[in-house]
Amino acid sequence: MNKAKIYPRTGDDQTVYLNQVVTNPNIIVGDYTMYNDFVNDPTEFEKNNVLYHYPINGDRLIIGKFCSIACGAKFLFNSANHSLTSLSTYPFPIFFEEWGLERAQVARAWDYKGDIVIGNDVWIGYEAVILAGVTIGDGAMIGTRAVVTKDVPPYTIVGGVPAKPIRKRFPDDTIAALLALRWWDWPEERIAAHLDAIQSGQIDQIK
Repeated sequence: MNKAKIYPRTGDDQTVYLNQVVTNPNIIVGDYTMYNDFVNDPTEFEKNNVLYHYPINGDRLIIGKFCSIACGAKFLFNSANHSLTSLSTYPFPIFFEEWGLERAQVARAWDYKGDIVIGNDVWIGYEAVILAGVTIGDGAMIGTRAVVTKDVPPYTIVGGVPAKPIRKRFPDDTIAALLALRWWDWPEERIAAHLDAIQSGQIDQIK
């Protein structure tokens, strides 16, 4: 992979390699993961798609290798979760000056759910929403405009609001074999040599 390459397709300025355009150290993206945006500038992914991601929380967006992220997909972080332990959902601590509260206690305005972790070879569909604390397993597929509130197992297709499993992509033995192979961690030359088998679904031809 050309580490300096932002646009993987000649003449296509709507598709970028994400790890070439994010700058926030709490957004970690693997090689070849791409984002397509035909509405906004895809190089502004971190501003337009990673929301409520404030430094005070230290929460992270971790995305694996070879993921495909469609236009408008959103990642909603912890500061979007107004506290449910309070008797009011109003975020009083954010307006500490107005209410005479301590600025250091601003994080009491929301509930902390944790990082968002996306595995390798995950496909996230158009305008899907992933909430804080969710882990999506390798090879999973997230349907168009799904709202993912819970963890998604590897190689599982989910959709809907809230997102629910639709089906597994492969039989259990194939899923186990793929998770053991971890082809996305192979050297580029080995991946290239096995592209026919990968694309045609012939796992028995991969060595």
